[in-house]
Amino acid sequence: MADTPSSSSAPAPAPPVVDAASIAAVAEAAPPEEMTLVVKWRGQEQTVRMVGDDTLGELKLRICEATGVLPKRQTLLYPKLMLKDIDDATLLSSIPFKPNGKINMIGTVEEEIFVGQEDDPELLDDFDFEQNEDTPIKDKDVYKQKLKRRASQYKIKLLNPCRQGKKLLVLDIDYTLFDHKSPAENPKELMRPYLHQFLAAAYSKYDIMICMKWVELKMEQLGVLGNPDYKITALMDHLAMITVQSENQSRKKTFDCKPLGVIWAQFPGYYNEKNTIMFDDLRRNFVMNPQNGLVIKPFRKAHSNRDNDQELVKLTHYLLSIGDLEDLSKLDHGKWESFIDDSAKRRKRS
Repeated sequence: MADTPSSSSAPAPAPPVVDAASIAAVAEAAPPEEMTLVVKWRGQEQTVRMVGDDTLGELKLRICEATGVLPKRQTLLYPKLMLKDIDDATLLSSIPFKPNGKINMIGTVEEEIFVGQEDDPELLDDFDFEQNEDTPIKDKDVYKQKLKRRASQYKIKLLNPCRQGKKLLVLDIDYTLFDHKSPAENPKELMRPYLHQFLAAAYSKYDIMICMKWVELKMEQLGVLGNPDYKITALMDHLAMITVQSENQSRKKTFDCKPLGVIWAQFPGYYNEKNTIMFDDLRRNFVMNPQNGLVIKPFRKAHSNRDNDQELVKLTHYLLSIGDLEDLSKLDHGKWESFIDDSAKRRKRS
């Protein structure tokens, strides 16, 4: 005779599903703020820093950075929440995560997946993102609003005061100042040649900010912080970035970018689109400010290319040549080498 089910063996209630109306209401009311989550995977715990304006999809990208597990391979488990039923576009501020909440992940690593690098198959080819866009990414309202919220929630911490009358140079690290993939006993072996001379010369006309993940550790290792010949105005990590989506040949691709508007909004008396220039080896990183970006030749294979790399020497000449111009955004930074040649010819004639 079959046992009669008792009240104590009744199935547990299903975790609540966050509906769209609730998400919208909470997202509108809750101020975006920084949050820390702990992801447990294969017995290891990874701490992931996010902000409330990030989406669940962006959280998955950050988890991919920390673990190598692609977003499509991740199954995220959190007490009393069915995360698999929540849309990736949902703001984290509308999901009831607790401070330092622990997320368990089930997922399988696929070899050679590095989020944020140009060879990532889940991300966009660097030369494809601006093709076939009906509306440029920088002009889309959704990203304008996201930039506005990010500028209000991410606070740039100054290492040194902003200087009145100076222009602003924003620098990437990986493959711009540093070969972060080659093996070396000392990080300085992977530093781009003439880095300190370049920064010292640029400092005469520019305040300098550096933006990249794990930025402070890398700058300390390279001897950039505390250098007597120049000062770094500020360091910014990945929380200053926003995630955008591009459509190319009917494919939607997601990637992070570095909007300069976050800086301009916080220091309007010092920096703006007319006096700011940004160096990065990835064109997509300044998709929100294409008129301010200069694509630098990537510095890879440091051990074999160190003796021949002159990029920072040439760019020093460019920065000093344009340092007194009123509006840098009117320049075509893609033709910076021609600008140097023309400037040299003008000096010879004068």
